[in-house]
Amino acid sequence: MLTDIITKGLTVVFCGINPGLKSAGDGHHFSGRSNRFWKVLHKSGFTPYEIEAVNDTSILNFGYGLTTAVARPTSRADELSKDEFDNSLEIFRIKMKEFQPKYIAFLGKAAYKAFSGKKQILWGQQPEDFCGARVWILPNPSGLNRGFTLDNLVNSYEEFYKVIIEI
Repeated sequence: MLTDIITKGLTVVFCGINPGLKSAGDGHHFSGRSNRFWKVLHKSGFTPYEIEAVNDTSILNFGYGLTTAVARPTSRADELSKDEFDNSLEIFRIKMKEFQPKYIAFLGKAAYKAFSGKKQILWGQQPEDFCGARVWILPNPSGLNRGFTLDNLVNSYEEFYKVIIEI
């Protein structure tokens, strides 16, 4: 199990699909060698330096938190079933209502598609809120996501960062 890094009133809670096996084993978010989350977060302006996965709790110092849509670790997110997303939805809703972030940033479309019931989702800000939080869909920084280069990821995250610094 990977522990959420979350507290009340955060600007953004970044929501991964589920923990990777390495992250779950290490007990630190985005600890896989090929995962680009920490690098992208820094390069896009969210953090003044690149946080190391072993220091993942320091993300709270910047007003951000971390959670996952589904708690079960897998080597690939596509190993999750629809039932696992369905069974996780209410737990996720309760968590977001309790902690009340301004934004939830879903990393990849899979979790938000499952949670919203929508078939088509565009990248970026969504027209509806989720439990009172604005929703933004960012590309998944996993090294398995070959559809996005590091520059593509940085550009997407930077676009989001520019929006949140205006609030």
